[in-house]
Amino acid sequence: MAVGIFDSGLGGLTVWDAVSKQLPDVPLVYFGDNAHAPYGVRDADDVYNLTCAAVERLWDAGCDLVILACNTASAAALRRMQESWIPRDKRVLGVFVPLIEAMTERQWGDNSPPREVGVRHVALFATPSTVASRAFQRELAFRAIGVDVEAQACGGLVDAIEDGDMILAEALVRGHVDALKRKMPEPDAAILGCTHYPLMQEVFQAALGGDVQVYSQANLVAASLSDYLKRHPNMLGKGQDTMFLTTGDPRKVSDRATQFLRRRVEFISA
Repeated sequence: MAVGIFDSGLGGLTVWDAVSKQLPDVPLVYFGDNAHAPYGVRDADDVYNLTCAAVERLWDAGCDLVILACNTASAAALRRMQESWIPRDKRVLGVFVPLIEAMTERQWGDNSPPREVGVRHVALFATPSTVASRAFQRELAFRAIGVDVEAQACGGLVDAIEDGDMILAEALVRGHVDALKRKMPEPDAAILGCTHYPLMQEVFQAALGGDVQVYSQANLVAASLSDYLKRHPNMLGKGQDTMFLTTGDPRKVSDRATQFLRRRVEFISA
């Protein structure tokens, strides 16, 4: 009955943590492609091929349902995977859907025309690849009108977080927020469009100001997954064990993940 959670590195552990709290009885298999992180600077074909390989490994681990807890993979690979690659008895879901649902206050199956929503000026902080894909803007446009999205590619931030250099990460966040504000001085909402970024949410909030609503994905994804599994219980796979898999050095990844989650996590080679 396992569910797979995939990320290019450790950022998806924010989603893993939220899902494990929301669904404590469901085994979770986490796959971190640490050997090839970060994805945010790779081209779309490279991201697609790496993501497919990771998803296949999670299927082998008994996970018929896989969450792409990676915005770059969701932006650059998911649509292509769903259109031509995923078998009928498997599901691969991204992290965009719950966020768009929350921002537009409408369910994903609602195909009514776009309408005005509660936000007007939205700041998007994401990796260069996610920004280049314009996936957030495209999905928002299907559901909302009158929303101005200003995107800021946060170069270097994922690397700093993965390296555990929080001093550099904080400086980068402040710099990227300053750059965004030069383009959009008064956003009323902000999207942390990378699953690494919730680890810096307090820094983002302080730099943006208390009046800006900051949307972070982990809890939204967990709640959406819980609802999905209630409606589709047959998508729970046959896997029975919680595991942490990595393409990187298991010892180094385990140590860094333990710092992330503040409890011991043991990765094994994928």
